[in-house]
Amino acid sequence: RWDHLFDLKPIALVDHLLDEVARLLAKDLQAWPPPVQDLDVATLGEFAPLFTDVTRRPDPAVYTEALRLARWDLAREFDAFDDYVRNKRYLERGLSPDDRVPLLFLTRWLTEQMLGLGEATQGRIKRPLMRNCLDRLEARLDAPPPLPQA
Repeated sequence: RWDHLFDLKPIALVDHLLDEVARLLAKDLQAWPPPVQDLDVATLGEFAPLFTDVTRRPDPAVYTEALRLARWDLAREFDAFDDYVRNKRYLERGLSPDDRVPLLFLTRWLTEQMLGLGEATQGRIKRPLMRNCLDRLEARLDAPPPLPQA
């Protein structure tokens, strides 16, 4: 009965951790805006309307672009990041000018989540693995929703 378990390839602990983090982040991203700890509206600056006003959930393309920017931030590709924002490259990607604030907020939120993961693991999860986690998150966000159970 249990013989097939010996044939299964073991999953590395890091892979399991990254999958679990991606799953939890995908769950957090189902809500808009995603949860923020220690929310202080006075220090939110341009992001304050996301929390004080009723705003619509951004289109999936905003999440895709935020993941791109967060990966660049974690890879320290600051020139690419700055060029993208300064020259409004998000408009070329089909986003609207109104998507700028949610895009920047999601980018910061994702980056902070990854850096928090690095801190929580006492530096064991480094930036390349953080980017890998964002790849896993994107795959979860792109996956079709599960079919309802009958």
